[in-house]
Amino acid sequence: MKPYRIIYMDAFTSAPFSGNPCAVLPEADGLTDGQMQQIAMETNLSETAFVFRSDKAAVRVRYFMPYKEIPFAGHPTIATAMMLVQEGMISIQPSQAVIDFEFNIGILPVEIYFGADGKPLKAIMTQQKPSFTHVVEAEDVTGCMGIVKEDLIEGAPVQVVSTGVPFLMVPVNGMAVLKNVRIDHSRFQSLTKRIGVDAAYMFCLEGVEKDADAHGRLLSSTPGSEDPFTGSAVGCMGAYVVQYGLLPRQEFTVEQGHFIGRPGKGTITVGGSVGDIQSVTVAGCAVKTLDGVIYAPN
Repeated sequence: MKPYRIIYMDAFTSAPFSGNPCAVLPEADGLTDGQMQQIAMETNLSETAFVFRSDKAAVRVRYFMPYKEIPFAGHPTIATAMMLVQEGMISIQPSQAVIDFEFNIGILPVEIYFGADGKPLKAIMTQQKPSFTHVVEAEDVTGCMGIVKEDLIEGAPVQVVSTGVPFLMVPVNGMAVLKNVRIDHSRFQSLTKRIGVDAAYMFCLEGVEKDADAHGRLLSSTPGSEDPFTGSAVGCMGAYVVQYGLLPRQEFTVEQGHFIGRPGKGTITVGGSVGDIQSVTVAGCAVKTLDGVIYAPN
């Protein structure tokens, strides 16, 4: 069996063992689809990132969940970008720099910001221009999640939004609603299948920390599965917040993961205006927690 280097990164945090963990294989050339899927099953993290040489961008990346490949994801992008710079695998100057990533959805830039000491502080990923599609009746959602209609933000639709991956946006009135949600998985799986998403992103416009503008939870149709911090979903949430005027600004801080003991934080910036959103970026830090070797299955 051939050895491959594997690095674990905690994304959307600067503190080890918080945020969202991601396994990254920085030199994955030669691995087959089947081997990558088996490795992702072995790490058993929400996503495992595989980095390849690219003739179109600085690197090509592919992301695998334990049971399937996905075309794009947020925290693996932050984790991979920070890892590449921290490990010196991409040569860039200690100032604002841009790394082009080739995803299955196309090429998108990831910016790196450095501190005065020359160390990378955060990565900023650009997501696709948002699309706003299926609107869901409030009763369909409240019945799945153990909440009542009055728990939803009045006048804000429950809607599918995508900036690369679609999620159902569920805006609610406060942290207490987030804390007390109870998923009826059978009904929820039926709903998500009908509207073509894997998960809902429930959020409120307050947080645990004073500087937080929003707090979210990723509610998966898979029982017992909750993501600590979901970069792709918070990008959708940012676009949604601006689209419906829920906050008076277009850059804000979001928290996630506190309810499952892995607090994370990121910054969302939305360019454009209501009805004409042109760009969505999500920024965060990442820290290394493990560096080793994994042997590819035959």
